[in-house]
Amino acid sequence: MKSPRYLVPKGTYMADPAAHVFNGRLYIYPSHDVESGIPENDNGDHFDMRDYHVLSLDTIDGPVTDHGVVLDLKNIPWAGRQLWDSDCAHKNGKYYLYFSAKDKNDVFHIGVAVSDQPEGPFIPRPNHIAESYSIDPCAFADKGNYYLIFGGLWGGQLQRYRNNKAIACGKEPANHEPALCPKIVRLRDDMLEFAEAPRDVIIIDQYGHPLKAGDHDRRFFEASWMHKYNGKYYFSYSTGDTHCLCYAASGNLHGPFIYQGVILTPVVGWTTHHSICEFKGKWYLFHHDSKPSGGRTWLRSLKVTELEHLPDGSIKTIPGRQ
Repeated sequence: MKSPRYLVPKGTYMADPAAHVFNGRLYIYPSHDVESGIPENDNGDHFDMRDYHVLSLDTIDGPVTDHGVVLDLKNIPWAGRQLWDSDCAHKNGKYYLYFSAKDKNDVFHIGVAVSDQPEGPFIPRPNHIAESYSIDPCAFADKGNYYLIFGGLWGGQLQRYRNNKAIACGKEPANHEPALCPKIVRLRDDMLEFAEAPRDVIIIDQYGHPLKAGDHDRRFFEASWMHKYNGKYYFSYSTGDTHCLCYAASGNLHGPFIYQGVILTPVVGWTTHHSICEFKGKWYLFHHDSKPSGGRTWLRSLKVTELEHLPDGSIKTIPGRQ
């Protein structure tokens, strides 16, 4: 493909695309934006999504199939509101949809729903994953194990936790202190619970120092994604209030990850959220912007564009406002 492509018709709003190839077909697991009527604020209350759809394509330029509602808020026993980012993993003939939602006390957790097919429908577990918190689960398989990488600041509530425990006064660290880290956790063999306590994904600069909380151009905010290329792990994420997608690299899944640069410059809208996937021999960046809705940050549209790994292992920066 020679230029970015929107993946759903104008007037249909979806965001946070997690792309995977299952059985030779490309599947996308997005959140589903609606006009909630809730005023915009830093906690993200205006992102009041209520169900999930699944999209699929046979070719990157071909028609997109919308498989309809595959999981609805009203069918999730523990959830109260706000179905945010999700991702999907496949193991032993089952498909596991990991999703962010607030419980009935307005605390974000990660839930899981199960299907026999990648397009759903997905049946939710009665309770969220024990000891889970915050948002934006990315499912990643490596060397026979499955992991979730997760976390998000501000409305994503990551600042309310230290050492996997809720704290009384949840604030971000001071500007000169190390930034809060995304988390990585190995899943149990049944894919339904954590097999261990979540660990920090530490992002460092070229001198080996952890990125500082005040370094808003580079520090992690939300939107974790992991992919592997030529034996190297690439952790990519959103910087949130500075509106870039950045990436860091490591020879070890558990890091530390050395900051590398920007994948995607700011888009139309408050920020973006992405995934990176290889399909039919090419790599693609899936993300969203708010251009079709006239810049309404809570009504976002899915896009895809080619992603290029350069010979030195870096990723070519993509301009966001295309």
